[in-house]
Amino acid sequence: MTTAQPVLSSAGFDAPGNLAAQLADLAERRGWVDRPAFHQGHRAWTHGEVHALAARAATVLAGHGIGPGDRVVLALPDGIAWVTAFLAVARLGAVAVLVNPELPAADHAFMATDAGAALCVTGPGLEDRFAERPRLGSDQLLALTASAEPAPAHRVDAHTPLYVQYTSGTTGRPKGVVHTHGDPKAYHDLIGRRLLRVGQDDVTLSVSKLYFAYGFGNAFVFPLFSGSSAVLVDRRPTPAAVDELIARHRVTLLYSVPSAYAALVADRGSGHEACFASVRAAVSAGEGLPEGLGGQVTELLGAPVLEQIGSTEAGHAFCANGFGHNRPGTVGRPVPGFEVELRDRAGHPVPDGTEGELWVRGPTVTPGYLNRPEETERTLVGGWLATRDRAVREADGTYRHLGRADDMEMVGGITVSPLEVEAVLRTHPAVKEVAVVAVTDGRGVGRLRAFVVPVAPVPDGSLQEDLLGLARAQLAAFKVPRSVSLVPSLPRTPTGKLRRHLVRRGAW
Repeated sequence: MTTAQPVLSSAGFDAPGNLAAQLADLAERRGWVDRPAFHQGHRAWTHGEVHALAARAATVLAGHGIGPGDRVVLALPDGIAWVTAFLAVARLGAVAVLVNPELPAADHAFMATDAGAALCVTGPGLEDRFAERPRLGSDQLLALTASAEPAPAHRVDAHTPLYVQYTSGTTGRPKGVVHTHGDPKAYHDLIGRRLLRVGQDDVTLSVSKLYFAYGFGNAFVFPLFSGSSAVLVDRRPTPAAVDELIARHRVTLLYSVPSAYAALVADRGSGHEACFASVRAAVSAGEGLPEGLGGQVTELLGAPVLEQIGSTEAGHAFCANGFGHNRPGTVGRPVPGFEVELRDRAGHPVPDGTEGELWVRGPTVTPGYLNRPEETERTLVGGWLATRDRAVREADGTYRHLGRADDMEMVGGITVSPLEVEAVLRTHPAVKEVAVVAVTDGRGVGRLRAFVVPVAPVPDGSLQEDLLGLARAQLAAFKVPRSVSLVPSLPRTPTGKLRRHLVRRGAW
């Protein structure tokens, strides 16, 4: 591990609101410059190296015409190039557009056009994706950075746009969500420091990637604001890779999504494994943990599972469990600084114990969608964000997540929550995954159908009959699926969320 010369602390005073300058100054003042910040493969980069790289990379980007307010697409896998490019864009006062590099070409083209990208920084294999716009490869960026001089930080304030993240597209075309230079510090202060107690000796592994809201906070914001480090992996790790990475780097904080935790448990069953001895907590978000899975993960890791809920529009979590208070089966209490209300369809507050839709107000809620004034007006009302999540507030102030408002199905004029049906079917030992939706028949009538991914191949008809019998025994008649279809997989976003609108159409 080498020691880099620290970035001049005066940058922090010349540009007090600039995130890149804040972080460089913080690392120097706290004495973190020689501490590891990121691990990738068998190489580690210190906090000092990271900020020095970013200051020089900013000069490279400026040489490619990037200045304050310009939007720069980052279509990169997790790695030091991603971190360097993001901080370099921030240093210039430009706006980073965070894009999943594994998306189809049409999605990349849409996002680059929608954002009006002045430059696209891309990883390997994407050379032809952004042919209509100026492009810089990540390898080229790092090579040019080696001989560049550091750039000064552009002066901005906490409300200046810093980055755009696109929604996951669970209900249709993604929307660009704008966040500002002041938001990352709030993520750390309110969640990383207060709830998760992230300290400089922690080592993070996030299965969710940096280009998603959840992964951005976990593996970029928290380490840089706490002096700790994160393990970066350029692709979604398999359960075996998670085992190896945790053991090698002595990971203390594991962040993942329910589907990945289920795979981790299924890979070897329950029972504590020695390779997880360093883990002090597992954080789960993206979707609700199926009943029973949290206990299995706790038994496997020997550490508590802390559920939370957030959104791209809020930047990170707005409701979360933490070390000070953890109630399994709920997404915890509102994050300090956030207000949460449950409202009915007419917009009126509902009492405790009554299901409603979550509305959120807080310091990091987006000022709006990029180029979508009508969507912004519909989703952000009087400073409140309509999350479209359904929940119920328990007597102790915690919230139990009940799925998305978009998930509700109409059957015979009755509204049905598919999550209740799925929970029953998931108790069958032969079921790996399940999604229940209303499918319209030839007469235009909606009928419930269960799409099931079996654990292993089963004889035709046997599992379907078992599942229908299980549903009849435990559910009201109108909640029993009319049919069960066995499928090899379910359509999910890269964050692990079910694309229920595709299941309804059978379009996957």
